[in-house]
Amino acid sequence: MTDAPYVPPKVWTWTKENGGQFASINRPIAGATHDKELPIGKHPLQLYSLATPNGVKVTVMLEELLALGHKGAEYDAWLIKIGNGDQFGSGFVDINPNSKIPALMDRSGPEPIRVFESGSILFYLAEKFGAFLPKEIKARTEAMSWLFWQMGSAPYLGGGFGHFYAYAPFKIEYAIDRFAMEVKRQLDVLDRRLADNEYLAGKDYTIADIAVWPWYGALAKGLVYGAGEFLSVQDYKNVQRWTDQIAQRPAVKRGRMVNRVSGDPASQLHERHDASDFETKTQDKVAPAT
Repeated sequence: MTDAPYVPPKVWTWTKENGGQFASINRPIAGATHDKELPIGKHPLQLYSLATPNGVKVTVMLEELLALGHKGAEYDAWLIKIGNGDQFGSGFVDINPNSKIPALMDRSGPEPIRVFESGSILFYLAEKFGAFLPKEIKARTEAMSWLFWQMGSAPYLGGGFGHFYAYAPFKIEYAIDRFAMEVKRQLDVLDRRLADNEYLAGKDYTIADIAVWPWYGALAKGLVYGAGEFLSVQDYKNVQRWTDQIAQRPAVKRGRMVNRVSGDPASQLHERHDASDFETKTQDKVAPAT
């Protein structure tokens, strides 16, 4: 790093890694880097994912559907190690040309259906099973508005604030200030909404909450980027109440464990192929054997 100001060239070229924690998997082109077929399990739904906030959305949704008795929501969850570049394998790219987790294949019908992008997966599953999305037009539209709010807002939280605050190879005051301001504004948006509503769409728990909670609930508890104190997250009392309420749901507790590879070994279920796996195949139980 030098003291000379950066002047962008007339045409950008990719000449070096950009540094930071995820430099090895960042590139300016799409497509597969290697041939690798994906495994297929026994259930109608095949999920290929990792327990990032976007991945947690879908595993929570599937566990919530199973808790309601939707047997067709049984699923196999396969671990995609994004740090190793699994998302650039040919099989994964066939499902998601954007090479991002999560990706879902629905094999319950005559022809497999691919679904990618976490918000699209939540909407697909809500429509398929008729759950967690109100049928009444006003409430349904409110839920969809908050779902799309999350899809548009989270990049400022993760790729913006999270990157520059926690992952960039050096600290840039302007970038951190810019994105911290936006993240605090987003928290205020949520806090004001939740002041008069139990859930984001109103009185009912919906895919809007399932989408927003893994990102902003984790932020509210200081679990991401080491930034809880920096952002004064404790000040957003309504977000805290909502976060705690959702965290107590049994399906949410299970969904958070699936494809998790960090934290308490008892909270890590690297792959999920049966409901009994939560009792028998968490890392505290399988790691000693391996």
